[in-house]
Amino acid sequence: MTSTETFRIPRHKMHVPIARQHTGKTLTAWGVTGESADVVLLLANELVTNAVTHCRTSSAQVRVTLTLHGTELLLEVADPDRDRLPRLHASGADEEGGRGLALVAALADAWGCRQEPYVKCVWARLTVTEEAAAHVPATVVRPYVPAGG
Repeated sequence: MTSTETFRIPRHKMHVPIARQHTGKTLTAWGVTGESADVVLLLANELVTNAVTHCRTSSAQVRVTLTLHGTELLLEVADPDRDRLPRLHASGADEEGGRGLALVAALADAWGCRQEPYVKCVWARLTVTEEAAAHVPATVVRPYVPAGG
């Protein structure tokens, strides 16, 4: 069986921790724990941070989709700046950033990006532990609603 969770956050750095929290809750609900969960959370953090940092579309939302099929987990992060595809580059020792995609490439079984009609999507795929086979099948799309709003 396949489970999918999709949520959106505003394109702002202050919402990256919210994406991480939502990702963590989804992984827990699916039985993905331990090192597998840690890796997925790190990948989500890097991809969402890249999306909110580099997207030039004002008032944009970033869409995060997690799909679990057996022990294969697919993380997809999409933003509406579809013409600016990410690329790996060698960061110098003095650079503060630019290592996120290298980290994604090192930790994921596979990663890539694609242009969709209105968004670009950066994805990472990895194998999680067998415990993830017991999960709640569901497809959910939720907008982010700020606290008190």
